Amino acid sequence: MKILVTGDRGYIGTVMVPYLLQRGHEVVGLDAEYYSNGSLFAPPEGYIHNLKDVRDVQMDELVGFEAIVHLAALSNDPLGDLNPELTYDINYRATIRLAQLAREAGVPRFLYASSCSLYGAAGDNLLDESAPMRPLTCYAESKVRSEDALSKLADRDFAPVYLRNATAYGASPRLRLDIVLNNLMGWAVTTGRVRITSDGTPWRPMAHVEDIAQAFACVLQAPLDVISNQAFNVGTNNQNYQVRELASFVQETVGHCNIEYANQTGPDPRNYRVDFSKLARMLPTFSPVWSARTGARELFDAYRTAGMTTEDFHGRRFTRLKQLRFLLEDRQVDGTLRWVGQPRLPITA
Repeated sequence: MKILVTGDRGYIGTVMVPYLLQRGHEVVGLDAEYYSNGSLFAPPEGYIHNLKDVRDVQMDELVGFEAIVHLAALSNDPLGDLNPELTYDINYRATIRLAQLAREAGVPRFLYASSCSLYGAAGDNLLDESAPMRPLTCYAESKVRSEDALSKLADRDFAPVYLRNATAYGASPRLRLDIVLNNLMGWAVTTGRVRITSDGTPWRPMAHVEDIAQAFACVLQAPLDVISNQAFNVGTNNQNYQVRELASFVQETVGHCNIEYANQTGPDPRNYRVDFSKLARMLPTFSPVWSARTGARELFDAYRTAGMTTEDFHGRRFTRLKQLRFLLEDRQVDGTLRWVGQPRLPITA
């Protein structure tokens, strides 16, 4: 299958692409390359990669593709604080424009990387795909809006699918340290402490980045009438963890380190447990292999192999918001996050 992967140079994309290539797919990538300075190890090769803003894709560039895996986005809640309107522009408007062009170009499958964060503050009850959406951030709100608009484009020839990923973790060429397990391990490796920014009680559904790639691959192979206009929570029921549990996995992996609570005043308002039964039921070939405990060991080994330093951990290499602020302040991108002149890749200055 010929597949366009937007955001192919991101945290999930650099794991997704080799996963799809290994399964015989023809992959073409597209990415704005904001994070080229943040490689923990070499990004994948052996496929066509285009440096391009997803907002600038034209219809003729989509002709001939059998599927689009749409990962490109401003990728987490803190980025919404940078400029909420930019989050909506890139995460919502560009998504719908891309889908409309894909539909006109005859692309039958459109896999949208949504997020379980759209469930927001939901407490202890398990949430399936029919649960109310209570987005707490503009990032989560952009996912809600996109799913709603994409559903209106669905017809017998165009099958959008909404993969609501659990919170990702695990090693990736384009590592992120601004997601919970990766962050907790970064604290432990570079400071000898595991620092929790809440009281540790909030629930987080978790999924390893390779298992997320596997879920997308299963959807790509599924019959259109099974997956068209369907939402799937991506993860497993046994990986709903409280943050303090994740910290304990880091502690047992690293050894001599203390768990510290930076804010004892109360829990993070983002608190939700998710039911992943639909994915397992409708796509029985999905067989995840990771847990947060084994993921913690993988991260520990990867960080040590790469020689991660305190400067790496606190700097901009692996933290999306810090990197974008640098690009703005250095005037490498303008206020709309478009490159000013030719991008300097990798961005090391």
